[in-house]
Amino acid sequence: MAVPKKRTTKSKRDKRRLHIFLKKPVLARCPKCGKLLLPHTLCSYCGYYKGREIVNILGKMTKKERKKREKEMKEKDKETQKKKPLDWKQLSKR
Repeated sequence: MAVPKKRTTKSKRDKRRLHIFLKKPVLARCPKCGKLLLPHTLCSYCGYYKGREIVNILGKMTKKERKKREKEMKEKDKETQKKKPLDWKQLSKR
């Protein structure tokens, strides 16, 4: 069995382990509800993927939870509809 001749220094050990660390996951926003989720995955909050409803999330909830979720989704839709397109005067200012 091999035995090291000299002790490995802390700096040498740390340089070797430099690339071993946890990375933050890359998150994307759901286009329907705006929640953060991993890319190319189904949104567990609203049940949509690529603009299509895949899973009916509201069907599995109780009546109270369903009303709350529907209210939140309507508010989110109103926020996205409130954004008016810029006219030519506002565009020229930018």
